[in-house]
Amino acid sequence: MAVDSGTHHLEALGAPPLTPREAEPIVQLRGVSKRYPGAEKHAVRDLSLSLLPGELLAVLGPSGCGKTTTLRLLAGFERPDGGEVLVGGRRVAGGGAWSPPERRRIGMVFQDYALFPHLTIARNIAFGLRTGTSAQKQKRIDELLDTIGMADLGDRYPHQLSGGQQQRVALARALAPRPEAVLLDEPFNSLDASGRAHMRQEVREILRREGAAALLVTHDQAEALTMADRVAVLNEGRLEQLSTPTELYHAPATRFVARFLGLADFLPTQITTHKLETEAGALPNPGIPVCARAEMLLRPEDIRLVADAEGCATVTGREFRGAALTYTLRLPCGQVLRSERPGTDLFELGARVRPELQPTHVVLFAGERNIAVECLVHHCTCQPHH
Repeated sequence: MAVDSGTHHLEALGAPPLTPREAEPIVQLRGVSKRYPGAEKHAVRDLSLSLLPGELLAVLGPSGCGKTTTLRLLAGFERPDGGEVLVGGRRVAGGGAWSPPERRRIGMVFQDYALFPHLTIARNIAFGLRTGTSAQKQKRIDELLDTIGMADLGDRYPHQLSGGQQQRVALARALAPRPEAVLLDEPFNSLDASGRAHMRQEVREILRREGAAALLVTHDQAEALTMADRVAVLNEGRLEQLSTPTELYHAPATRFVARFLGLADFLPTQITTHKLETEAGALPNPGIPVCARAEMLLRPEDIRLVADAEGCATVTGREFRGAALTYTLRLPCGQVLRSERPGTDLFELGARVRPELQPTHVVLFAGERNIAVECLVHHCTCQPHH
C-alpha cells in the first residue's frame, strides 16, 4: 500500500493558529512573477508570500534563487510581469496599479547600510522623517537613539562608528517614519562571525521593541533559523516551503529543503507493519503505512556510533568542528552516512563501527517529496502547545 502524499502525522510540529489580527498581512505577494530581459528563466515565478504584523519573515535560498528580486519587487525597485503586491491592504503593483518606492511605506536596510557620511547619526535618522513638527521629529530621533543604545552618540558621524553601530543606525533610519514593514537585505554580510551572532540578537530585539514587521533576505541558514518566526525557502524562483524554523528542519517538504538546511543523508528503507528496516539498523514503525519504496532522512545528530569489530559501517572520514566531530561512514552497499559525535568520542579512520539510529523524527521521502513524518519524542516540545 502506498503512503499517502503529504505529511502523515505532524500535529506536534504545526504552527500555532493565527488570531484574526495576525491573519491580516502587512505585506503580500500574490502569484508574482518576474523575468528579466534576455533571461531564459524567471527570476521568480508564481510566488505568494505574506508578512504578518510584528513578524520577522526570512527569505532564504542559494545564490540565484530569486531572493533579491523578491525584495526589489516588494520595495518597488522592480515591476512584476504578473501577479500583484499589496502593502497594508493596498495594491501597489499589478492589476494596473503602481506605487513608487517612496509611496509604499516600506523601510529598507541595505547591505552596505548606505548612511550619509556628511550627516551626523541624528541627522541620518532624521532623513526619513518628512512630516511632523521639529519637536515631534526630535522626539522620534531621541526615542530611536535610545532604542538602539546610542543615546549619547547622536552627534557622531558614520566613520566614527563600528560596523555594528552603523547597522543599528541604518535600522533606526528605516524605522523612523514608522513604516508598514522593514526590508533587510543581507544586513550582516560585512560583519565578522562573532559580530554577526551578536547583531542578530540586537536587531531582533530592536524590531521587537518597535513592534515592527520585517522581511529578512539571506543566504545564511543559521541567520534565518535563529532570527525568523517563519522562513520561506526559495529554489530557482519558486517557493519550496514556508514554515517555522523547527518544522523546516524536522519536517522538510522536499529533498532540496532538507539538504539546504543542514547535512542530510537519505537511507533506503523498507516499511513493514512493525518496522522501518535499513542497512544501518531498524526502528519500530510508529504507525506509518506500509510502502514498497522509501528513503529515511538522517541528520548527523541522529546517528550514534559504537566501536564494534563486526559492525556494518567503516569510518572513512573525520572532520573536527570544535566541540564536535563529524564522521563519514560507508555501509556495505556503498551508501554514505554522517554522524556527529562529541569531540571526545574518537574513532580512527578505517575503524569498524555499529551505527545506532536515534532520530527524534522519522522523515520519509519517495522521490523528491516528503511522504511521512512522525515525531518520536514523548510529549513533543518542538512547538509550544496551545
